[in-house]
Order: sequence, then C-alpha cells, then structure tokens
Amino acid sequence: MGRFHRHEDGTEHDHHHEHEHEHEHGDHSGYVTGADRVVVLESIFAENDKTAAANRRDFDDANLTAVNLMSSPGAGKTTLLAETLRRLQGRLRAGVIEGDIETSIDADRLTGLGAVVSLINTADGFGGECHLDAPMVRSALPRLPLPDLDLLVIENVGNLVCPAEFDVGSHASAMVYSITEGEEKPLKYPVMFRSVDLVLVNKMDLLPHLDYDLAAFHANLKAVNPGVTVIETSARTGAGVDAWCDWLCALRP
Repeated sequence: MGRFHRHEDGTEHDHHHEHEHEHEHGDHSGYVTGADRVVVLESIFAENDKTAAANRRDFDDANLTAVNLMSSPGAGKTTLLAETLRRLQGRLRAGVIEGDIETSIDADRLTGLGAVVSLINTADGFGGECHLDAPMVRSALPRLPLPDLDLLVIENVGNLVCPAEFDVGSHASAMVYSITEGEEKPLKYPVMFRSVDLVLVNKMDLLPHLDYDLAAFHANLKAVNPGVTVIETSARTGAGVDAWCDWLCALRP
C-alpha cells in the first residue's frame, strides 16, 4: 500500500513498497491506493494552510504574537507553561488555546494564572485527533479577546510527530523536550525538532540522576536544526523560565 509523505517545502508524494517474495497478504480489495489517495491528502493540507493563513491575518490584525508550543506527552509542557504565565503577568497580556484529546485537566491547571484559556478537545467533533490543525484553532478564536492580548500560546496535543506537520497560523514554534526521553530523539523524530524555532530542554534538575549524555543531545539537535535556539529549563525548580519569558517578549513587534 502506498505511503503518503509531505516534505517541509510542501511537496508531496507516495512511497510504494515492492515485495521481492510471494506470500499471502489477505483481501485488500477495500483499500484505495495510489494517486487517488494523494489527491485527497493534498486537498486536506491545502484547506488547512488556507485556514492557517486566515488565523495569522486575524492575529496580525489584533497585533498579537501566536506561538505553537509542542511536545511529547509527559515532557512537562503544561507545568512549564503554568510557571511561564505566572512570570509574564505585568509583562504580556497572554491567552492560551489548550489542546487535548479528552478532559479539561490541563486547561484547569492554567486557569487563574492571568491568562484567558480556551479549551479544544479533539474528541469533540474532530475525531480524537492527536494534533491541532488550523480549523481547530480557528474554532477557539471566538472565545478569546484577541485585541486585548499580546501573546497567544497554542498548547498542542502531546505528540512527538503529528503536531509539527500542521500549520496552525502561529508566528513561531517551540517545543518542550524532556531529558528523560533520551538524547537520540532529534535523530529518530526529526520533523518536530527541525520545524521549531526554540527547544526548551526540560527536567534539567533530573540530570544528576540519569545516565544521559547532554552533549550528545545537543550534537544530535544541531545536526537536524543547526540554527535552533536552546534554553535549558526545569519546570519544577523554575530554572530557565525567565530566559524563556524573555524569548517570548522579544517576539513582540
């Protein structure tokens, strides 16, 4: 069956896998392969990109900066964002679009920290997607006072692959990476590491307790994204959070 792949420059194509041996594959008559599948996926991306451009225009008209914040599950993204919102009070008027498949657990954690929070559950009418896309983000905008905000953080669904493939209309992208994930992750999952402007290397307080090669991680990261900005953080101790806040403030026009 052909595998669809989209490159960072927007080009798309099928991968066809040829078998050199014969064996029983079962009945695949219900699957449609080849060019028809590519046309469908191209249409999906085109519609997403059109909506992303509309989102970006709305953000520009409101004079706010939007940041797409991504990570794998458990990297400490929400905990770090909570501390960020506390420290941004008095510096930036912030809003958050909180993306999760189910529950309001993370949105509830961010409530009361000086930011307006709009929740998107992708299970509610979006098929339980493992990422946010531009139409989902657009559905959350009417619940936010965009002209009254300086910064909008779009906290994407925890996933190390899919969120990086969809433009949501943000001006910049950042990811939270935990050192507990292993130093090889930029090489194994290059799409997200390559797509972001900033990597927050989180849970640095655990470094003395782990068999972890920090230098190897930095080398692997630079191999896939040489120009990326790196800030080492600890959501638990607050280390590096001020530098992250300064980076967000510097995005303002």
